[in-house]
Amino acid sequence: MKSTIIGMYDAKTNFSKLVSRAEAGEEIIVSRSGRPVVKLVAYSPPAKHRKPGRLKGLIEIKPDFDERPEGFAEAFGA
Repeated sequence: MKSTIIGMYDAKTNFSKLVSRAEAGEEIIVSRSGRPVVKLVAYSPPAKHRKPGRLKGLIEIKPDFDERPEGFAEAFGA
């Protein structure tokens, strides 16, 4: 990712252009008195909230789920 450092005055003057560059994937670092203070990057919305239990009643675990098939342990050197 390309990163550019720009002074506070230039950032205020060219804010719209900097936002467009950030939207395009560039990382803009704004500095005050030569010290980096802010990073301007494109916004990405948070991941959708997961709702536990959506598959409740749709998944069945068979009674023999934990049983090993014949020859399984031998195949793995046990």
